[in-house]
Amino acid sequence: MSKNKFSVNGGFKDAVNTVKFLTERKQFINSAEATLPTRTDDFGVNKVAKSIHPKEQSLVITRIEEHKSLAKSYYFKSEVAPLAYFKAGQYLTFKLTIGSAVVTRSYSIASSPISALNGEYQITVKRINDGFVSDYILDNWKVGDKVTAFAPEGNMIYSKLRDAENIVAIAGGSGITPFLSLARAIDEGEEDCSLTLLYGCRTSEEILFKSELDSLSEKNEKIKVVYVLSHSEEEGYEKGFVGADIIKKYAPEGNYSIFVCGPGGLYKFLETELPKLNKEKKYIRFEVFSSGKKAEENAEEYNITVIDRGNETVIKASSNETVLCAFERAGIVVPARCHTGECGFCRSKLVSGKVYIPEGEDKRRMADVQFGFIHPCCCFPESDLVVRIN
Repeated sequence: MSKNKFSVNGGFKDAVNTVKFLTERKQFINSAEATLPTRTDDFGVNKVAKSIHPKEQSLVITRIEEHKSLAKSYYFKSEVAPLAYFKAGQYLTFKLTIGSAVVTRSYSIASSPISALNGEYQITVKRINDGFVSDYILDNWKVGDKVTAFAPEGNMIYSKLRDAENIVAIAGGSGITPFLSLARAIDEGEEDCSLTLLYGCRTSEEILFKSELDSLSEKNEKIKVVYVLSHSEEEGYEKGFVGADIIKKYAPEGNYSIFVCGPGGLYKFLETELPKLNKEKKYIRFEVFSSGKKAEENAEEYNITVIDRGNETVIKASSNETVLCAFERAGIVVPARCHTGECGFCRSKLVSGKVYIPEGEDKRRMADVQFGFIHPCCCFPESDLVVRIN
């Protein structure tokens, strides 16, 4: 038989039956009512999916807890539907309107997953230098305010299939919150792993949730907490930075995974420290982080032509800010979550122009690179741009 020919089993009777079946099916479809007998929202599987992955959640601030002058914890309940469940280590992305700017920012959930089933979320916000959104939250949010958040997201979660049973968590500053959630989950029996927490701060005065962390460590043998101070020598604390030596000193025997969450300086330091441990990459997990672009002394200003469903808007942008930041300042709403290039929600088409992406932060698919799609949250303009967002 020629390689260009092929045969099909079956005969005339099969063909007749197929035509008959297709005809009857078409008649059945045409005779059906135009409306579904049951709303799709009423299907059980859709109800479960909607409760776990709602597009948005309307939340109300129920109480605010101050941590000296360092940070504030905000507690939320749902205004309408039950809160979406989450895994310890995930984050909430909030949508805010600040003046004419429409912005999104993500904060790790500090509460335990069981708290969501009991109707409460907790996040902690720390004031940072030039923190546009954090300053707004700390200065304006009050009990009774209604806010909008998306469903919990994030991949820095414990998985038996991927991670070692022992977790060594390295936290810096307010990066303690996902590990506080994990410690609570372990204590409540929601997570079946052990946690060795190495918490780095400048001084003991900057340690958040110390009383609770100490209490969890004392009552649960699966939780161990070590405080490391970089700018102070105090009895009962390690001195220095959380590097390979301190990890080796306190890490459990046998295999362990490393989870990291904290400021950019911690990430940069660990880039040279973690290789000393000779661990497989799959056992090292970082919370998503964007280093940003080092400010230029003489920043350039460019025009960005934004195409949104055929409508064009021209906005100004600085070479020191991300394309997404320029969108937000101009009040242009773009779906965004992580702000680190990882989630892909802000994916847009770069029609023309040139952008800069910091080393190690280009997490696009190969096809997106080939066909000119970018993640505006981690791109800095280096010329006038034309960007299609929808």
